[in-house]
Amino acid sequence: MNGDKKCSLKKHSEIDAISFCIECNVYMCNKCLNYHNEFLENHHKHNIDKNIQEIFTGLCKEENHKKELYYYCKTHNILCCVACISKIKGKGNGQHSDCEICFIEDIKNEKKNILNENIKNLRVF
Repeated sequence: MNGDKKCSLKKHSEIDAISFCIECNVYMCNKCLNYHNEFLENHHKHNIDKNIQEIFTGLCKEENHKKELYYYCKTHNILCCVACISKIKGKGNGQHSDCEICFIEDIKNEKKNILNENIKNLRVF
């Protein structure tokens, strides 16, 4: 099993996916991958490892968002797009409008600094 990901093509929807295309945002079975490689060879594809449950595409997984992830919700410990943090609620938007939000880059640096401090403290022992 590959984490139960199936081919995105409707007529192949029962076939396990073996690859994912970032540009097209689709999962592909072996047959679809062959066609995709032939016609769209410059696209960035990732093989699906049987031990990987989810592929990070950089796009929000919320229904109808499909926007790039730029934010981090500290309240819920989750990556967010602009629609997730929108003050306008409705149609799946604004789930994190009242949360503590920061840029992904900021949280990355914060976590990196904490990790470096912990490593430094461990070396003392």
